[in-house]
Amino acid sequence: MNISAIEVDTVLLKVASRCNIDCSYCYVYNMGDDSWRNMPALMSDTTVEAVCSALAKLRQDQKRCFAVVLHGGEPLMMGARRLDHLLQSLRRVLPRGVNPLSLQTNGTLITPTILDICAKYGTSLSVSLDGPRPINDRFRIGKRREGTHDDAVRGIRLLRDHPESDALFSGVLAVINPLSSPREVYQYLKGLGAPSIDFLYRDGNHTTLPFAKESFDSTEYAEWLVEVLDIYLADAAPPRIRFLDDLIKLCLGGSGVKEGSGQMDFGIAIIDSDGSVTKNDTLKSTYNGADRFRQTWSVHTHRLRDIFASQEFKEYFAIQRPTSQECRGCADLAICGGGMPLHRWREGSGLDNPSIYCADQRHLIGAIRLRLQRAGLSS
Repeated sequence: MNISAIEVDTVLLKVASRCNIDCSYCYVYNMGDDSWRNMPALMSDTTVEAVCSALAKLRQDQKRCFAVVLHGGEPLMMGARRLDHLLQSLRRVLPRGVNPLSLQTNGTLITPTILDICAKYGTSLSVSLDGPRPINDRFRIGKRREGTHDDAVRGIRLLRDHPESDALFSGVLAVINPLSSPREVYQYLKGLGAPSIDFLYRDGNHTTLPFAKESFDSTEYAEWLVEVLDIYLADAAPPRIRFLDDLIKLCLGGSGVKEGSGQMDFGIAIIDSDGSVTKNDTLKSTYNGADRFRQTWSVHTHRLRDIFASQEFKEYFAIQRPTSQECRGCADLAICGGGMPLHRWREGSGLDNPSIYCADQRHLIGAIRLRLQRAGLSS
């Protein structure tokens, strides 16, 4: 065993390589990468067994506890029987209270049976929803171009009304549409009973600008988030907004808990539906195959600790930190962290650029600092 291996915080299992809806902004299917076509539609029982064996060994090999997230595609395309088998198998090697299990879903396939299975094995759910029906259904659409809002909200209501909702419902993940009303989106998602809201920047880079972003220097997304910030700070009983919470803590000299801000490093490994080990799947939005290692690794043939000790995995781990001189010399680097690697991409120079959201980040950080100063919390 190589003791210099990277220790991971999160193992993301791509248990399904297909999805029952077709979001127009999806980095898996609609941003040029087509590797999903060569993956098994669902993770087989044989691969589940290999994954569980690999994770059991990883628990022995590293001191740091790690979380496991079921992802896709849409993980609930597994159906109730397969999901029960998978979660039962994972819990045999990953005890409650030590290794959190969670599931990221579009919400449309949630049923009472699914929720009972998740409750039985201590698995929380986060649901993707961008806001009220007109906002959500502009991009989060079905195979026949129909809206998905109503089905997702039905799933959220089942989740909220479950007897173990407090443990099951971790929150809502919403991709920002800077043309929408921040107040309308915030109030709507809060009104659904979401205990937390993760607002996400739209996938994009220097070669393919994010939706509604005019240029590298424009601040459309920051202006949207600053309005959310003011609503959030004025709310006596707000849901958690982890992105804003992290930036506020970082501005006060603390540390964040979310990848993409601050200067903490997060070890993230992806296991695809065939058992292959890949890089962070959001890199698919840059170019076809960007999430693939040069070396072919699989839980069927390799020990995870050996993969995490390899030079190539360490190089992948290192891309969390920006390399551009503009970032490295920036006074806001300790707070911004350089943003997500996928947002730094430019054809020709790779990741050696500031984030396409650099101006947004600096504008938002400035707004947070100003509000902290007004509140007498910083000088």
